[in-house]
Amino acid sequence: MEASIQKWGNSNAIRLPKPILKTADIGEQDIVQIIALPNEIIIRKTTKKHITLKERLKGFKGVYEAEKIEMTPVGDEVFWDE
Repeated sequence: MEASIQKWGNSNAIRLPKPILKTADIGEQDIVQIIALPNEIIIRKTTKKHITLKERLKGFKGVYEAEKIEMTPVGDEVFWDE
């Protein structure tokens, strides 16, 4: 099956026909990994499960305090003490 790349806003897009998605077991809202190689693009369904904020914070205990990092300028940056 052939398809063409089309302009979509500031990007390009390709429409994937339903039979292709069905064969690949990929549907709307599925998360995919896109791999670019010379002369080919691979689209692969990811196996990662969406993690809710509640699940992400489950192991968090205590209060987070940012640590101070000492930095030195490497260009024209301006640093100030708070």
